[in-house]
Amino acid sequence: MGNCSGKSAKLAHASSSQFFDSKSGPGNVKKEPLHSQKQSFHDGSGKNDFSVPSNLKSFTFNVLKNATRNFRADSLLGEGGFGYVFKGWIDENSFAPCKPGSGMVVAVKKLKPESFQGHREWLAEVNYLGLLHHENLVRLIGYCSEFDNRLLVYEVMTKGSLENHLFKKGVQLIPWATRMCIAVDVARGLSFLHGLEANVIYRDLKASNILLDSNFNAKLSDFGLARDGPSGDRTHVSTRVVGTTGYAAPEYVASGHLTPKNDVYSFGIVLLELLSGKRAIGDENTGGADETLVEWAKPFLSDSRRVLRIMDTRLGGQYSKKGAQTAASLALRCLDVDPRLRPTMDDVLSTLELVQAPKYITKSSQQIKQCR
Repeated sequence: MGNCSGKSAKLAHASSSQFFDSKSGPGNVKKEPLHSQKQSFHDGSGKNDFSVPSNLKSFTFNVLKNATRNFRADSLLGEGGFGYVFKGWIDENSFAPCKPGSGMVVAVKKLKPESFQGHREWLAEVNYLGLLHHENLVRLIGYCSEFDNRLLVYEVMTKGSLENHLFKKGVQLIPWATRMCIAVDVARGLSFLHGLEANVIYRDLKASNILLDSNFNAKLSDFGLARDGPSGDRTHVSTRVVGTTGYAAPEYVASGHLTPKNDVYSFGIVLLELLSGKRAIGDENTGGADETLVEWAKPFLSDSRRVLRIMDTRLGGQYSKKGAQTAASLALRCLDVDPRLRPTMDDVLSTLELVQAPKYITKSSQQIKQCR
C-alpha cells in the first residue's frame, strides 16, 4: 500500500456514458456509447424486459444456489434493506459453482421478494456498478434475473462494513491512521462519481455501505439509490426523498432537491463517526434517540479549543492533534446548513490528503497503517 496523497480523483473523471477503469488512467477511457455496452435481457416472466451492461456475467439461479450451498444460514454474510448477502464459491474461469475453499470467493446478494421497489434498485445497481469501474467502488461481477429471482454477485470484502468496525463490540479497533485512509478512500470514490460528465449522486452514504477489504481499503457499495445528477442549466434533480435518517442532508429531506452537495453532507456525518466512534443517530453517548451526532458535536467543532473532546476515547490519544483538528474543521464545513457553502468532494479529498502528510501523522499511527 502506498500513501493516501499519491493520487487524486481528478484523474478519474469521465462521462457516465463511457466505460471507465480508473486504473487505466484518463488517457485510456473507452469512449463507447451506452447502448454499445448494454444488451437486452428478458427474465422469462414476460413482464420485465431491460438492458444490462454487456461486460457483466449472467448467472443462472441454480448456479448461485449451488455456489452458496443452497443459501445456507452458515453462508450468510449480512442483511440489508435490499435482501440477504451470502458467501459463495465459483470457478474463476468457467464461473461454475465450486466447493467451499476452492475457486473464487464471492458475495451473492439475494433480493427479498417483498423488497420495496426492489427491481428498480436492483437494476440501478447493475447499471451503475456494471458501467463504472473505480478502485473505491465495489466490483460487481455479475447478476441473475430469472422470473422473480433477483441476485447480484460481487467481489468479497473480507473485513465487512465500516459500521461493524466502528460500533460492534468485540471487533478490531480501527486506529487513527487507518480511519483517515478510509476517509480518503470514500472521498476518492465520491469525487469520481461527482466528476463524471453526467455526474452521479450516490444518495445513500453511510457506514454500513462502506466495505473494507483485507487491508482496510474502503469501497462504496449498494448503488440502488444512486441517481444521475443535474445537467445543463439545472441546479438540482427533484425526486422522492429516500436514504437513511441521520445521514441525509436537511435541504434534501425538506425539498427532495438532489445535488452532489447532499453527498458532501453525508460524508461529513461519516467523517464525524470516524473521529468520534459514535453513531449518527441514537448513540447513548450523544443523548440517545433525542440528540443526533451533529447536534452533539457542532458546539465542539466550532471551537478549536474544545474540538478534541469529540475524539473517540478508545484511540487512547494515539492520533495527530493537528490532523484531528483539520479533519474536524472539514467535517464542520461539510455539515454547513447552506449547501452552497459546503466544499466539493475534490476539495474534501485535497484537505484529507494533507492530513496524510508526515507532520500530521504520529509515529505510532504511521507504523500501523500507510495508505495506498
